[in-house]
Amino acid sequence: MSIRSLVFTKISTIARQQHKTIIEMTDETQLLDSGLDSLCIAIIVAELEDELGLDPLSSGTETEFPATVGDFVRLYENAAK
Repeated sequence: MSIRSLVFTKISTIARQQHKTIIEMTDETQLLDSGLDSLCIAIIVAELEDELGLDPLSSGTETEFPATVGDFVRLYENAAK
């Protein structure tokens, strides 16, 4: 499974588990407008770290928090390189 697919799957799964109604996700979807809250994002980051073995948000490199779903995906794709 690609990182992109994994991220989108995690978003859907965690939203459902946390009883959040989210909008249809595209690369341009703003994370703050998606229906996810900070707990959902934290869970997604933790689960991605477990599955991918990386957490680009705490890698020690100064990183801006991604604004869109596409930015979030690219953050993980770039960290995996």
